[in-house]
Amino acid sequence: MSVGYLDAAILGVVQGLTEFLPISSSAHLRIVGDLLGTEPGSAFTAVSQLGTETAVVVFFARDIWRILSAWALAVAGRRSHSDPDARMGWLIIVGSIPIGVLGFLFADVIRDEARNLWLVATMLWVFALILLWADRRARDSRPLRDLTWRDGVLYGLAQSLALVPGVSRSGGTITAGLLLGYTREAAARYSFLLAIPAVYASGVFELQGIGGPQAPVDWGPTILATVIAFGVALVVIAWFIRYISTRSFAVFVWYRIGLAAVVYVLLLTGAVDA
Repeated sequence: MSVGYLDAAILGVVQGLTEFLPISSSAHLRIVGDLLGTEPGSAFTAVSQLGTETAVVVFFARDIWRILSAWALAVAGRRSHSDPDARMGWLIIVGSIPIGVLGFLFADVIRDEARNLWLVATMLWVFALILLWADRRARDSRPLRDLTWRDGVLYGLAQSLALVPGVSRSGGTITAGLLLGYTREAAARYSFLLAIPAVYASGVFELQGIGGPQAPVDWGPTILATVIAFGVALVVIAWFIRYISTRSFAVFVWYRIGLAAVVYVLLLTGAVDA
């Protein structure tokens, strides 16, 4: 069944609510889409993420402009590459390579086999436990300016785990940050910044899967979902940054485990199709 405007609006809200929380937006879109009686597909997911990522660009506009300016000046030889902002620019580029390479190599698997709900549910609870472990042993001491090249690469490898629905892009990168000793806020901020190149590249690449005779969703519903996702995500980013400054990730851990249990029940009862 193709995605209509009402379904797209609902999925846009889901995308905006879940993209930056460590609960996997792709898993939620897959599950909610099935409950709505439609399969939006990986192209719809990737394109609607352009809305949420644009929210990141708007929210962190000053930081992004400072990083881009410093990086460009360093490339032009007018500023040292060791400048913290210039180095951050390079770290974002280097950290984006793993997900770009793996996403290209396993594109077909990501579009099909990886969207199986049995796998999604399993990844939800498995990575919930990993996040819980990381949250409990986190030193919560290193600021973002201490980010090293090694840590930037490790962040990038963690981000690439998000290619499997149910893992969560922010969940993977935040978990890596906590294990590396960064503060919760620093881990989240770098997670948001690191996602920008990968999400925009993926969204633009998947534009070819929107519209057309074989596509499950047309341009109108996709644009609606993307715009709604943008507005919702702006609110969520502001709330999330404040929340994690003083709270742990425990609520997201138990939510993931509860959601996994619900999906298993739906699958076993035949309410949804794997």
